[in-house]
Amino acid sequence: MASTAQPTSTSTPKGVAPLRAGVGYSFFWRRLHSLTGIVPVGVFLVEHLLSNAAATNGVAAYNEQVKFLTGLPFRLWLEVFGIFLPLAYHAIYGIYIWWRGESNVVDYSFSGNWFYTLQRYTGIVVFAYVAYHIWYMRFAGVHLVEHYDASFWKVQTELSHPLALAAYLIGVTAASWHFGYGLFLFAAKWGLITGERAQKRAQSAGIAVSVLLTLIGIASIYAFTAKFPRQEFNPVWEQPGENGPAEQSRMLPSSNGVPSAPVVGVMGQSSPNNIPSSPAR
Repeated sequence: MASTAQPTSTSTPKGVAPLRAGVGYSFFWRRLHSLTGIVPVGVFLVEHLLSNAAATNGVAAYNEQVKFLTGLPFRLWLEVFGIFLPLAYHAIYGIYIWWRGESNVVDYSFSGNWFYTLQRYTGIVVFAYVAYHIWYMRFAGVHLVEHYDASFWKVQTELSHPLALAAYLIGVTAASWHFGYGLFLFAAKWGLITGERAQKRAQSAGIAVSVLLTLIGIASIYAFTAKFPRQEFNPVWEQPGENGPAEQSRMLPSSNGVPSAPVVGVMGQSSPNNIPSSPAR
């Protein structure tokens, strides 16, 4: 008599959707989605938060950091192939996974499932936040590639609006969580960590990374909003630069018609204390 083989059961970490082979092209696309979330998208997030943290050292320090980034060779190609395209793929395919996925937090109310569900929804928040942030900082208003000396002013002005400030706080927190916990999910899905104890430690480490990145982001926001005085707008920033970034020795007219100190001295050496704050409103 022929015997019927019983299906073998496999166990997977609770709250972590495994990557399975033999399911068509979705295996490849999911692997690519998982990988792009770490490299280059995650690497760019960490670099971006650390670059913004230069604001804690003052106006000139932040403007010089932007000058360095906008002056990188092959900047446009780095943005297109190192940021925009991988980010677009990770976001669009992530929304596809979210749309088809089903949360099981009601049936299994352990932390892993809640964290995994939070990972999905923070991805939606991050997508909206990043789209707005890229549009405003890269394409709207003063062009920072030509006028990097306007960088601190542009961010500071944006964060002076309560709704924008709230959006940035939520966006930075969501992005930090999405990447930090995503590190744990990446390691679990790719089989880099095995065993319950190792997975718990990796999960805790991912959460710690999320908290650390959030604190760095909040410190930067504090520098823009409260640590340094409001910067004045330089009318020259409205004009396109003819030979790259604007020269740093332009003078701002004061209220009595006498030219005041420059926004940033030559090579960013002037002190933020020399920058006049805008009158109280």
